[in-house]
Amino acid sequence: MGAQNVTFPSNGKQAHGYLALPPSGRGPGVLVVQEWWGLTTHITTMADRFAAEGFTVLAPDLFGGETVHSAAEAAERQRQLPVEDAVRDLSGAVDFLLEQPGTTGDAVAVVGFCMGGDFGLRLAVREGDRVVAAVPFYGVPREPDYSYLGLTAHLLGHYGEHDKSIPTELVDEAAIRIGEATDRRPEIHFYPAGHAFMNEENPSGNYDPLQAAIAWQRTLTFLRGHLG
Repeated sequence: MGAQNVTFPSNGKQAHGYLALPPSGRGPGVLVVQEWWGLTTHITTMADRFAAEGFTVLAPDLFGGETVHSAAEAAERQRQLPVEDAVRDLSGAVDFLLEQPGTTGDAVAVVGFCMGGDFGLRLAVREGDRVVAAVPFYGVPREPDYSYLGLTAHLLGHYGEHDKSIPTELVDEAAIRIGEATDRRPEIHFYPAGHAFMNEENPSGNYDPLQAAIAWQRTLTFLRGHLG
């Protein structure tokens, strides 16, 4: 297994990311999309974990090398990143990942955390058949009129029952809108946990290793079922 920092064209500029290869050197492509903290060790560790399971993984850097360390900084940095710009950047990341000799198949999966879960769903809508599976962790578009038309990806969502920032009602409403706009029936799981329960760096104090392990195994099974 190898990993390296990479640069690729995206949205009319040069973008950066972290590319991790599986032990065999080849595997289905997975995008891992960052939380609002930036491309942190947590995200690169997740990329490495997916690569160790046989996937070719790209974690794009949406903040241009910047990481933040407080919720106030993170919220401000997220406000400075227009959503549509972020999704266009991720579209370029799909191009780059599919062009890699280590990527098999003609479609990828996207796994996103918090802000990245929201962006990953939007990317799946934008990219259609090029994203075969999307796995948002505690992230979802918040616009009440957001349209999921064009989405063809299979969906697996992970959310915390005690997450005050992503109430269960918001997730349920999104699942209903997806069902109304597409022929997909999202697989949604709620965990007895708070926001960012998957993040072992524990910036929010909600890391739950047991629930994280359950969500991880569900994600691997899901990805293998839809990516091969």
